[in-house]
Amino acid sequence: MTDELDIAERDPAPIADDILFRDEEGRLSRDWLAELSEHIEAGDKGEVEALMAPLHTSDTGDVLEALNHDERLALIHLLGDRFDFAALTEVDDHIRLTVMDELPNEQIVQGVLDLDSDDAVYILEDISAPDREEILAALPTFERLSLKRSFDFPEDSAGRRMQTEFIAIPPFWTVGQTIDYMREDEDLPVDFYQIYVVDPGYKLLGTIALDRILRSQRPETIEAIMNANVIEIEAEEDQEEAARVFERYDLIEVAVVDDNQRLVGVLTIDDIVDVINEEASEDIRRLGGVGDEEVSDNVWGTVKSRVTWLAANLVTAILASLVIGLFNGTIEQMVALAVLMPIVASMGGNAGTQTMTVTVRALATRDLDIHNARRLVTREILVGVVNGFTFAIIMGIVAAVWFANVDLGIVIGIAMVVNMLAAGLSGILIPIALEKLHVDPAIASSVFVTTVTDIVGFFAFLSLAAVWFGLL
Repeated sequence: MTDELDIAERDPAPIADDILFRDEEGRLSRDWLAELSEHIEAGDKGEVEALMAPLHTSDTGDVLEALNHDERLALIHLLGDRFDFAALTEVDDHIRLTVMDELPNEQIVQGVLDLDSDDAVYILEDISAPDREEILAALPTFERLSLKRSFDFPEDSAGRRMQTEFIAIPPFWTVGQTIDYMREDEDLPVDFYQIYVVDPGYKLLGTIALDRILRSQRPETIEAIMNANVIEIEAEEDQEEAARVFERYDLIEVAVVDDNQRLVGVLTIDDIVDVINEEASEDIRRLGGVGDEEVSDNVWGTVKSRVTWLAANLVTAILASLVIGLFNGTIEQMVALAVLMPIVASMGGNAGTQTMTVTVRALATRDLDIHNARRLVTREILVGVVNGFTFAIIMGIVAAVWFANVDLGIVIGIAMVVNMLAAGLSGILIPIALEKLHVDPAIASSVFVTTVTDIVGFFAFLSLAAVWFGLL
């Protein structure tokens, strides 16, 4: 997963032939990529290895995304055993699956052996079940059982994200014994932040931070210095909920336990950063109605991702058009109405989208609940009224001057207030209602909010005009 290393902190130092790997803005250098592509095409294994050797895993992921399909596979082939499969956790899903489909299972087995368990699960979970079973069967017993245990947990759960490599010790050990164990055992995790204290059944008793170990005397027992007030996460807990635990308690690492409260793994901050990024990106995409679309998706995949909600929008647009059709005679008698009515609907739609975005995000982060929902609804009503009157005055003056008709300015002003109020209410009540119905508000809210603001905007403006000017 993504390491905590900011690109901005990595100076774009020369790598080969004085060509910078990244430019001053942190993007991949075109000249460097061109040189790499030339060596890949020529099959210069030594040159390719020299160019790729200094790169961090996340940088390798960026390179894989920048190359075309054939170059990508050729690069992996030329690097051979030097290719770090952890780089596949840094690319989007489409590229990772394409690469995994092309690589022989024997090569994947060798690559997985060098990965932490969480990274291995991440790159194996989306490949076909037969291929995954074949790869797991070829792994050593301990690694195979660890990965299979992770796959037993639901997708997007803490159990799928956890790392099964951790340090667990009994409470009766001394600090000296613990330090000696960590110095001598060669199978410890590469990176770890705390030690877990367990009973013979692997039930979690406490934790000890590494700094506490270093500051304690060797004869002290672990039980005497451990933190018994531990925070733990159920393995079947949704990864988004796990991320909230990290945020709430400012954690770097946390224990993951099964249904019997036995320690089965740990979640670390680098995994949670990935979760937060994935969940935020997912919410943004869903608000736009584009599903799980990736930048690297092909045309057909992109079409499938977008067509469902475009079809839904078509239905709602037809509903809005039916409302307009009710006032055909009114519009024929006063053409100015056809010019102005899109303004009312558009302003309401934008206001509704603003409220909806804030509400959906508040629901996702659990900032909106029963305790503050009424206050937020009241706030949005007042915001709708204030914004409605503000833009009603502006648009009323514009319409009155534009068409030399003060009454028309009054009508559009009143319609603007009505629609802005409807936008504020629908923008908050629709996401809340969808959440209560166990429907993801990020997916469905925009269609319903747009429908409400279009229908209310058109109906309010045209019906008011028909009554005001006696055009019924």
